[in-house]
Amino acid sequence: MNMQNTTNQYGWLSILLHWLVAFTVIGLFALGYWMVDLDYYNPWNKQGPDLHKSIGILLFFVMVFRLIWRSVQLKPKALKTHSETEKKLGHLVHLFFYTALFVLMICGYLISTADGRAIEVFQLISIVSFGELFTNQEDLAGAVHKYLAYLLMSFVVLHALAALKHHFIDKDNTLTRMLGYQRLNIK
Repeated sequence: MNMQNTTNQYGWLSILLHWLVAFTVIGLFALGYWMVDLDYYNPWNKQGPDLHKSIGILLFFVMVFRLIWRSVQLKPKALKTHSETEKKLGHLVHLFFYTALFVLMICGYLISTADGRAIEVFQLISIVSFGELFTNQEDLAGAVHKYLAYLLMSFVVLHALAALKHHFIDKDNTLTRMLGYQRLNIK
């Protein structure tokens, strides 16, 4: 398999970025969901948010790279089994994913830096804080972060169900292309 995309399949780097982002986003959601109920005396009360922030910052840079990579790569053709509606919905869902992820990460930054402290990324680098940029920044950004994360996860579930529908009902290569191999019986 090539590193770069072709008109028929995704390259290994696009596939790797897709799954890296997918598992990271699901993991960050799970960590965020778990850590909000930790009490003050739990050692993860500090470690959980620090880990969540550090991974979130790294994800930001991966997403910037992913956007750049996507912009310079061929996009494999949609399969003939995809209707025009499916193609348009797929495009809108991917646009939502990219937009929602960047809004989530910006909100996470605004939550974490509202008090003027930098974000320590695995105690290796510090991401500078611009402090409170607007009134109630932490609360407003926190509400957007929380509800957008839930909305994103609902779209992740729909996205996974759509991939399974293509695989088991339509019997096309939508899922297998993103897993790195293609069936021989392409429709």
